[in-house]
Amino acid sequence: MRMHKIAVIGDEDSILGFRALGVSVFPAKNGKEAEEALRAAARRDYAVIYITETHASEIIDVITEYSQAPLPVVLTIPDTRGGQGAAMEKIRRTVEKALGADILFGREGNA
Repeated sequence: MRMHKIAVIGDEDSILGFRALGVSVFPAKNGKEAEEALRAAARRDYAVIYITETHASEIIDVITEYSQAPLPVVLTIPDTRGGQGAAMEKIRRTVEKALGADILFGREGNA
């Protein structure tokens, strides 16, 4: 039986504790480093990739690219500053792209 790998991307303070759980951590100082880490983790067959909301909000388009495939599953988590709504924004943009309208917040437009 093959075990699926899990990764966490974000600032060091927010993700360091995940290492103790046996999860691979990819520290990133900014959105560019987070994007590089996300692409690297996806190439290395990580099935689930968590990314802190601060970094996710900077690379939402890249995260949306990965939502088109079954794996990896990319999920946002709060960082040490708390939740910022990036997860809801990702869901809104994905739904809007699929349906052509924002059914969650009632806005129309292009994703």
